[in-house]
Amino acid sequence: MTTPARRAAGQAATPQAAESPGGMRRIASASFIGTAIEFYDYYIYGTAAALVLNEAFFPDLSPTAGTLATLSTFAVGFAARPLGAAIFGHYGDRVGRKTVLVVSLLMMGLSTGLIGLLPGYDTLGVAAPVLLVLLRVVQGLGLGGEWGGAALLAVEHAPKGKRGLYAAAPQMGSPAGYFAATVTFLLMSAVLDDDAFDSWGWRIPFLLSFVLVAVGLVIRLKVAETPAFAKVMDERETAKAPLVEAFRRHPREMFLGAGMITVVYVMFYTAATYCMTYTTGTLDIPKNDMLALTLVAVVVLGLSTFFVARWSDRVGRRRLIIGGAAFGVVWGAVLFPLLDTGNYVLIAVALSGALLCMGIIYGPAGAYMPELFGTKMRYSGAGFSYNLGGVLGGAAAPLIVTALAETYSPAVGGWFMSGMALLSLLCVLALPETKERDLDRV
Repeated sequence: MTTPARRAAGQAATPQAAESPGGMRRIASASFIGTAIEFYDYYIYGTAAALVLNEAFFPDLSPTAGTLATLSTFAVGFAARPLGAAIFGHYGDRVGRKTVLVVSLLMMGLSTGLIGLLPGYDTLGVAAPVLLVLLRVVQGLGLGGEWGGAALLAVEHAPKGKRGLYAAAPQMGSPAGYFAATVTFLLMSAVLDDDAFDSWGWRIPFLLSFVLVAVGLVIRLKVAETPAFAKVMDERETAKAPLVEAFRRHPREMFLGAGMITVVYVMFYTAATYCMTYTTGTLDIPKNDMLALTLVAVVVLGLSTFFVARWSDRVGRRRLIIGGAAFGVVWGAVLFPLLDTGNYVLIAVALSGALLCMGIIYGPAGAYMPELFGTKMRYSGAGFSYNLGGVLGGAAAPLIVTALAETYSPAVGGWFMSGMALLSLLCVLALPETKERDLDRV
């Protein structure tokens, strides 16, 4: 028997309501805002890690050791993400997409803001880096539940032939957050001298996360549950253990999907984090110049993400992702030789190429990964697979590239990036096309 609450849930998310212009704007905004905050949070941390956090929290270490220690705290956040995906995915598949998205937004945004209030090593001693790691863990848990829910919010509301276009909304949060973070740091470093920036100016981008969370919360509280999940609730078909069910029914998709998305993280976080450290430290390129050059690459990322996501509704997701991964195999090998020229145009080309590779894959992935899984375990399956790829590509890659560059040469780090792109290429070759799938019948 269907309860009034379940009938209300289903009625609140009727396709007619969702497809109205106002309804779709709310859905697009709600799915966009979370991933924008996600990438804003992670990029400001990555930029701060490259520029100042080693001195603020690890002053007794050498510059290289301090950078590795700071990047390790960066990796801790990624390590927590699969756990967050498991927890939020469980409740997202049991209770609903909307509720857990509100909680994930609060966790990731508030923990980022608190990093901006955290005293450094000179004030708290060893407690400072310990608290930094704890906040990174909380942030990682929240982020683990974010992308899967945001992607499902868009995909499960979308008409069958427009899922790639609708899923572009959460994917566009990446370049938007990246752009906002870069502009914020550029303004801070332009207005403040080095001493002011290093002592307190770097905290302002973190504190702005409080404002973003407030805006995102207002938007998400106005969004209805998705039609696909409302149907599952109405028919009392929710899975008791969604993640276990995802591993049982879709083991290939879980692991191959993680491998496929790995190159996205490798390209983004190597270009955004290690390349910033390398160019400003080793190549002595001014910080402001590098932030400005990064903005060029962000525009390339935004355009490629949107147009390739839209294009995937016509030609399919898999073909485009294969092309992006193959491009990554080549670009990893040329990235550092281009950077080493010291030529600003070629540096912009180097960073833009890395983020073009990301955009070609990341755009279609917003629809592709949810389409791999059934509705009852879609949040858990897509979210866990996506964040497992984050551990492989986002947590490990900057550390490995840094270690290879310091031990051998930056070019060796680039070859590692090519190897990870090849891994992603092999994984997507083993996966099916999903463009024509009925989400209710996966």
